[in-house]
Amino acid sequence: MKITAAADRTRVDLDQVDLFDAQFYATGDPHSVWAAMRARAPLHRQVLADGRAFYSVTRYSDACRVLGNHREFTSERGSLLNQLGHGDAAAGKMLVATDPPRHSELRRPLHQMFTGRALAASVERIRDAVRAVLAPAHDGEVWDLAQRATMLPMAVAAGLMDLPEPDWARLVRWTGGAAAPADPVFRVGSSGATLAIAHHELFEYFSRCQRDRAGTAGDDLIRHLMTMPVAGATLTREEVVFNCYSMLLGANATTPHTVSGTVLALVEHDDQYRTAAAPPLTQPLVEEGLRWTSPANSFLRHATSRVQLSGGWVDDGDAVAVWIGSANRDEDVFHDPYAFDITRADNRHIAFGHGPHYCLGASLARLTLRMFFEEAFELFEAFELAGPPTHLRSNFIAGLTSLPVRTTRRAAVDSLTAG
Repeated sequence: MKITAAADRTRVDLDQVDLFDAQFYATGDPHSVWAAMRARAPLHRQVLADGRAFYSVTRYSDACRVLGNHREFTSERGSLLNQLGHGDAAAGKMLVATDPPRHSELRRPLHQMFTGRALAASVERIRDAVRAVLAPAHDGEVWDLAQRATMLPMAVAAGLMDLPEPDWARLVRWTGGAAAPADPVFRVGSSGATLAIAHHELFEYFSRCQRDRAGTAGDDLIRHLMTMPVAGATLTREEVVFNCYSMLLGANATTPHTVSGTVLALVEHDDQYRTAAAPPLTQPLVEEGLRWTSPANSFLRHATSRVQLSGGWVDDGDAVAVWIGSANRDEDVFHDPYAFDITRADNRHIAFGHGPHYCLGASLARLTLRMFFEEAFELFEAFELAGPPTHLRSNFIAGLTSLPVRTTRRAAVDSLTAG
């Protein structure tokens, strides 16, 4: 999927655009479409063949408005585009499907698991996970970074949730099926069947975890969910399961795509690799990688009243899709937005969302990404593309299912190994 300059915007026929189609993100070019929408139709309405309809917002200011104002736009009628017209069974029970004040009541006691000492305790676990991902990267051998990277957030989340390693591969597969049920890598029969199977397996898995840990001691995230007080009461069994599912999905569905997508950008901009590697500029690289990849591609909200946005009005009950990848290319906010530039100043991307639902695990994700690139820069002089990348078929997650690469090890590393 190429990153197209905004000059293509005049050639896009917005009447033929289908942003709901998962296949479009695997083979099409959403960036030229989004550029056209920002310029010509910042509030775009699409009607599906079955009569369901949704608006799209593509400008940065509108994205922040919709995501940031829970009084005007609710998360409790479905937060994913695939939920359009179906609602959300987890409304009011799962962190991502609640509005304040309930959202704040849930978020507050969870926050401690992702900051401070809890974050510091994850450092060695993340380092081990990074080295495991990079283990097959011997000089000259082809290996698939996108496939290997799926295990990176899984290993980190497993440490937080105390999940045994033999379960990791199937948890990755089920979260992949939940995030991208139309993708051939995860699909089992129809997309609907894939989603149903993934939900069933994940909900049943976390139900078993909850049963097995009831009344036992431990400081993992699952036990924390089971015992933490929320507005004077503990969570129900269903609420614990929903939030375990959501947190694992959030980790597994986004971080690996930032890893592989940023590496692909570095391969395509080798001057940026040299700039980032010596001396290491991992933090600005991570921020530009997040902006560039925008792995959480879209979020859905529903208007709770008649609201004016750029380009028109939405009415009470209207579904509004926020396109994060578009907001992070908005020419009014980002200078030369189609340039991958790790020296970019004032990088105000919203890859982790905006407002009350800003990603709870953002600090952990940033730490994981930074440590990946610190290790990679220490080991390798360069990444080289060894085959065509394969893009994920999903309207929710933007990413790669395959990225064949070769890596050239640094001479100093080989000398140390030989010694």
